[in-house]
Amino acid sequence: MFNCLRLSSCIARNGTNKLSVFKTLSPARSFVTHNSLLVKSNGGGFAFRDTTKNSLLTIGRTFRTPISRYCTKSSAPEKGTKSVGYWLLGCSGMVFVAVVLGGVTRLTESGLSMVTWKLLGEKMPRTDVEWREEFDRYQQFPEFKLKNQDITLQEFKLIWYMEYGHRMWGRAIGAFYAIPALYFWTRGYFNKAMKIRVLAFGALIGAQGLMGWYMVKSGLEDRFHQESDVPRVSQYRLASHLGFAFVLYSLFLWSALDKLLPAQKLVGQIPAATFRFKGLAHATKAAVFFTALSGAFVAGLDAGLIYNSFPKMADRWIPSDILALSPTLRNFTENPTTVQFDHRVLGTATLTLITGMFLISRRRMLPPRAYKAATAVAAMGWMQVALGITTLLTYVPVPLAASHQSGSLILLSLAIWLTHELKLVKRLPK
Repeated sequence: MFNCLRLSSCIARNGTNKLSVFKTLSPARSFVTHNSLLVKSNGGGFAFRDTTKNSLLTIGRTFRTPISRYCTKSSAPEKGTKSVGYWLLGCSGMVFVAVVLGGVTRLTESGLSMVTWKLLGEKMPRTDVEWREEFDRYQQFPEFKLKNQDITLQEFKLIWYMEYGHRMWGRAIGAFYAIPALYFWTRGYFNKAMKIRVLAFGALIGAQGLMGWYMVKSGLEDRFHQESDVPRVSQYRLASHLGFAFVLYSLFLWSALDKLLPAQKLVGQIPAATFRFKGLAHATKAAVFFTALSGAFVAGLDAGLIYNSFPKMADRWIPSDILALSPTLRNFTENPTTVQFDHRVLGTATLTLITGMFLISRRRMLPPRAYKAATAVAAMGWMQVALGITTLLTYVPVPLAASHQSGSLILLSLAIWLTHELKLVKRLPK
């Protein structure tokens, strides 16, 4: 006796000597066709016996070729798929570095050192006279008047270089994107759908650059008149700037995965539980994104410098000044206490969701790489929370805080990978 193969699609014969294979095979249904039955042949392979004509059709010596060969219909790869994929991956990597540089620029309070903006880039001061002129311009704005009156020219150069590097890296992203995009477009490497994506990517890069200057401009305005006011960029514009970067990075990475690591396809009857897990994976990705976005408000208000204890906030689960501002809604975006509290709650909820998603993934039928992606998301989720708590308890040192911000993007990357692996989990039309 031998175990009966269970396959999702029939293998039908054409005449008595030819065999044609339908589109897909998978573990789903008993392998018995209308007029044929799978039997074991004397030659060591498998065969079909025609129940009406008693003829025998042998399928090779054995099924040495993996059944997955018959699971999907092969299609010719698009022109330059790998080249386009590596270019998109490079673009996503450059955006990742830009986010890290932006975080360090914010943490070192360097973002307001450059008080002008030019589309093609500012000229770097070369002589002592040019540096003095740049320093004089800086002295006309609130950060110097209210906060940095004792800064020296040498100290000013350090923060200026930091902001300059961040801006020039952003312009390098534009060049790295535009030049290959033009080449690939003219050589016919893009299909219609990809052309739409390319135009969208270009628009987002341009919008990101403009949002960056719009954010910096908010810190240069003469709006800091209260005694407790600290010259800083608007937390709303900072969150928008970071949000644009995260969206751009996510789209680049997703498109790169389409080209370089196509999603694996489950064939046959897919359980309803797998579809529900796909929804859970997308919910986890959204939770990671919004938790990271809430971190922008923490950074914008320097909310990490208060209540440096965990899990309680000054020996209280809910701090007394959590709703100190009026109207109440202002507290969620303008009260440092509330902003930090919200970030803690979101982080804890996201970690709980990630852990639950990982545990459930062990009991679901998923594409093979999806299991690895779920494990990676869970491991990075716990590491990210540990980094956040350590950053808070140590009063936000720059290396730890930068690692925490970078960790949020790594976690989002892994969540994107997981949902991309589930991309082809779709309900078949009845």
